[in-house]
Amino acid sequence: MVKGRSSIESCETVECPQRGCKGFTLVEIMIVVAIIGLLVALALPSLSMARKQSQARRIMNDARQMNTAISEWALEKNKSDGDSINKKQAATYLKGSWENQDVLGNNYKFGQVGTNQITVSKKTKKALASAGIDWGPF
Repeated sequence: MVKGRSSIESCETVECPQRGCKGFTLVEIMIVVAIIGLLVALALPSLSMARKQSQARRIMNDARQMNTAISEWALEKNKSDGDSINKKQAATYLKGSWENQDVLGNNYKFGQVGTNQITVSKKTKKALASAGIDWGPF
């Protein structure tokens, strides 16, 4: 071994076929950036759809829970179909809090005991129409 030199030569001493061994070329960086951009462009629509589906499922779940609370309240208080709903009393049958508005800020509509006790706002259904959710009785 020659004095002052290591057994592993640095990049400057090795002959490279192209301009040098340091860094990436502009073309390589542009290819990587283009691939990342393509992946992001493919991912954004599915993320938007997932968000809408999540919001719709949350609204449906809240409506189901409030509907069940109203039904339990009506059953315990001997209410019959067509009686008005006392939301304050029915709220005591919920584990969580009573929500008058959905996650989009639109009000739930409350009817009478029986069918259509609670319905989701038409604005909410229109905003989440592309989510592919069956609103069922709500």
